[in-house]
Amino acid sequence: MKTIYIIPIEPIETRYTTHWYSHVPELIKAATKKYKVVTIAGTEVPPVPTPGAFLDFGATNIYKSSQLIKIAELFRRGKVKSGDKFLFTDAWNTSILQVRYMSELLGVDVEIHGLWHAGSYDPQDFLGRLIKDKRWTNNTEKAIFHSLTANWFATQDHIDMFKANVFGVNDQWTSDELTPMEETHKFCRTGWPMEYMTELLGRYEGPKENIILFPHRLAPEKQVDIFKALEKELPEFRWIVCQEKKLSKNEYHKLLGRSKMVFSANLQETLGISVPEGMAVGAIPLVPDRLSYSEMYTDDWKYPDEWTSSMENFERHKEKIVNKIRAMMSSYDEMARKLIEKEYTRIHKEFFCADNLIKELTDG
Repeated sequence: MKTIYIIPIEPIETRYTTHWYSHVPELIKAATKKYKVVTIAGTEVPPVPTPGAFLDFGATNIYKSSQLIKIAELFRRGKVKSGDKFLFTDAWNTSILQVRYMSELLGVDVEIHGLWHAGSYDPQDFLGRLIKDKRWTNNTEKAIFHSLTANWFATQDHIDMFKANVFGVNDQWTSDELTPMEETHKFCRTGWPMEYMTELLGRYEGPKENIILFPHRLAPEKQVDIFKALEKELPEFRWIVCQEKKLSKNEYHKLLGRSKMVFSANLQETLGISVPEGMAVGAIPLVPDRLSYSEMYTDDWKYPDEWTSSMENFERHKEKIVNKIRAMMSSYDEMARKLIEKEYTRIHKEFFCADNLIKELTDG
């Protein structure tokens, strides 16, 4: 029997990766009888994430390196066979290069799939902001892309950004570094494997309060200063920055269930999980018309890009966004709940169910 090897992101209690650790293997096992499913876990160390970041930049390399050692031992002992598949739930992982190295030099023909979340090709991401000489990261991202059988993205916006900033592909011209086959077949769109979201969060929905949440990381690209400026303009509502509260996952979900609105002024977002999490328990999403939000949300839930494209522009348009928030909050009981449920159902099906990924992995 062939094997699908899952190389997970380290499970972090406050992040979705905890759910992915068990959910992704279960999802694949339920979809196939052709493959054995094996998770290759790494060595976990207590994380100390950089403020505003998702990962501890040291601990994540310990985790990934220990996974690679296990993979190399499997190749060395002849356990990995031609026809096996590898799924890296974070494609920004240089172990992908070594898997391709062993596959080709040992003559073991495997597929390698990777899920892209972000990278130095996004100028607002941590890698995009902190790394000054991006020649090494840009070329690493190219090498990972070419090493993967399939590169998976949650939104078309993310695919377009990757093509533009890694390969220089836009509407006017294409890159000599990409063949037509690669443009057609190696860029793959799927919802993320978060089928559990509705059931998980549904149990937290309760009586609503006049709470507006900032559920994002405390990073410059999330523009928490705009949120705090709005709090001063609208003191009739309770404004909460979740990361300042140091909430457990359970406490965070309870807070979502009590809130009426989830707000974003993000300058970086390739999908955005916290906004639909809020919608799952009846919170109004209010997001800018840019990034993945433009693709995902209808006009009911978006405000013009320029209103929060910078702090300067926010000051210029502050009255408009204040009026919009006040109007949406005041109409919540009359109409918002039904519309939110309809919108959430559509978004969840398209962006948070990994049907395309699972079908591709389990076929053949």
